[in-house]
Amino acid sequence: MKQLKVIGLDEKKAASLGDKLNELLANYQIFYMNVRGFHWNIKGEQFFQLHAKFEETYDDLLLKIDEIAERILTLGQRPMHAYSTYIKASDIEEVKDVHEGRACVGNILDSYQTIIRLQRDIQALADDAGDEGTSALMSDYIREQEKTSWMLTSYLG
Repeated sequence: MKQLKVIGLDEKKAASLGDKLNELLANYQIFYMNVRGFHWNIKGEQFFQLHAKFEETYDDLLLKIDEIAERILTLGQRPMHAYSTYIKASDIEEVKDVHEGRACVGNILDSYQTIIRLQRDIQALADDAGDEGTSALMSDYIREQEKTSWMLTSYLG
């Protein structure tokens, strides 16, 4: 069993985790651009509240995108970095011309469900590999996003 010298993980397991994290990265990138579009194009009575909320959301997604890419590098892998690759690898589809608040929030909620499911899969793989760093990162994201999902569900009524 060959180990990554710096962090002491099995190279094969680290490579599998890197692949799954790249899939997660692709989903985050498409999610991020969708929310940017919602922020730019939102219209209606709740413009001010949703415009600000969407900015808060995409800022958080951007932070996580960087953390995921850095974790992929830590595992000795290379992060994807082309939108054409992200589109092919993502379960989240790009959304165009959506500007109504409830539709935007519904899409964000659906995207969180996809992200949370994938993060749970990665956490299980990380636990199996003895990769506390990836497992803890996924746990932190899941906990935060479950609360956000509950709030978005409450918003939608």
